[in-house]
Amino acid sequence: MRTDTLKILIATDIHLGYLEKDAIRGNDTYVTFDEILKHAKQNDVDFILLGGDLFHDNKPSRKSLHNCIELLRKYCMGDKPITFEILSDQAVNFSTSKFPWVNYQDENLNISIPVFSVHGNHDDPTGADGLCALDVLSCAGLVNHFGRSRSVEKVEVSPVLLQKGSTRIAMYGIGSIPDERLYRMFLNNQVTMLRPREDESSWFNLLVVHQNRSKHGATNYIPEQFLDDFLDLVVWGHEHECRIDPERNEQRLFYITQPGSSVVTSLSPGEAVKKHIGLLRVKGRKMNLEKIPLQTVRQFFIQDVVLRDHLNLFNPDHPKVTQKIEAFCQEKVEEMLDEAERDRLGNPQMPEKPLIRLRVDYTGGFEAFNVMRFNQKFVDRLANPKDVVHFVRHRECKDAKDEENINFDELLSRASAEVMQLRVEDLVKQYFATAEKNMQLSLLTEQGMGKAVQEFVDKEERDAIEELINYQLEKTQHHLKERRVEAVEEKIDEEVKRERERERDYEMQCIVGTVYPCSRFLSYTSQSAQTIVVSLILEII
Repeated sequence: MRTDTLKILIATDIHLGYLEKDAIRGNDTYVTFDEILKHAKQNDVDFILLGGDLFHDNKPSRKSLHNCIELLRKYCMGDKPITFEILSDQAVNFSTSKFPWVNYQDENLNISIPVFSVHGNHDDPTGADGLCALDVLSCAGLVNHFGRSRSVEKVEVSPVLLQKGSTRIAMYGIGSIPDERLYRMFLNNQVTMLRPREDESSWFNLLVVHQNRSKHGATNYIPEQFLDDFLDLVVWGHEHECRIDPERNEQRLFYITQPGSSVVTSLSPGEAVKKHIGLLRVKGRKMNLEKIPLQTVRQFFIQDVVLRDHLNLFNPDHPKVTQKIEAFCQEKVEEMLDEAERDRLGNPQMPEKPLIRLRVDYTGGFEAFNVMRFNQKFVDRLANPKDVVHFVRHRECKDAKDEENINFDELLSRASAEVMQLRVEDLVKQYFATAEKNMQLSLLTEQGMGKAVQEFVDKEERDAIEELINYQLEKTQHHLKERRVEAVEEKIDEEVKRERERERDYEMQCIVGTVYPCSRFLSYTSQSAQTIVVSLILEII
């Protein structure tokens, strides 16, 4: 029976393939994705809306792609009729697709539950062809990839216009864009949200976005106040903490729902919040969001212990204080294991082994005990036996210069999970900030090299650095020929230095582009200097 109510299942940050080679946690993402799609089918939704990071890796493994396609075919294909229609120009909405129309209208496909998705920062388009894993699923007719912008200077968002009975939804999408770039676009009024031409006030305006919501730096996030005030609901992806209950922004008067991730990808407090997906019902301009708890997500418990808050138990000068601290920590882990066992009662879908993290602040003269030996006590009872305890110590006050320095030998000796939390661009920037004068970049900017190395490391774009260098060589030669610079080393160095300063001034006024030859943020350098730079960066990674 056709009604006016549109039912939409909302989920974000599924991260298919995360730790897929882990003996214990390898199938967690696939099991939970199965549960999410099962909820969609059981609740007879009109469509599924995903907020980015469907895949954890930019180049998903064959196992990840296979399992994803298998589950989408299992739950989203069939004879159930689609009861809503699309009114907007699909050639605009899906302009990057070889098949620019919604999949359920394809005469060669039989779709029962359409899936609409923006890309995230993990599965974003990369490489010379600018493709991502969602484009593969889109070409296969399984996912409708929307919300992609090819321009690095401005974003024009044309909504997907949906109608069911008297209910009409304008669905806007902004796939992941580097936060600093998008922040600058908003400041320069280069982000435009197009409105329906007819009867603007009758549309329910829904935006799905995949960006930092929490402030990670001056411009490394998107303030809620940047978004247009005509919006009714914003589905915010990328942030993993589940804050799915709609929160009202009192300045812009719209609501924000942050479903969070469906898998624990970092042992941090935000990931310990119970995981949910949302069932959104829209009728006219009114909405209702029902949160659905996920039953197959692996439990995660985290506690903090500050040793100097327990001086009645621990004296740093006592010869056996370390053994006492170890026994105390073991007791805390046992308490969390008992809590996990009680929580798991009556839920056979929940994985047997939980994730446990105990963060121990040992500032104040305390010493850390042997973590490997401690972890061995729980090897058969936990899903993360290698990193149960994490020792932290507050740094003493140092000179600002010392705080900017980075010890790469110490960095490389850290646990991999800790290293992965550092941004590659920051490592490159800090490296050259502390490098000797003869190791500085001649004309390549730190940001340019940082972006290239990030593509190399995070996206496995093996040609990113080489493409950067080759492009810069050609551009440098062309520039020198245009300026008719005398073929003398001193003259070339002088012109190169002058152009470097011009480029730096330009960078302060415009947003950083990509590492591919479509933006001006790249500078020039000599071949020998580039070779030195690349060798240094490869040592870092």
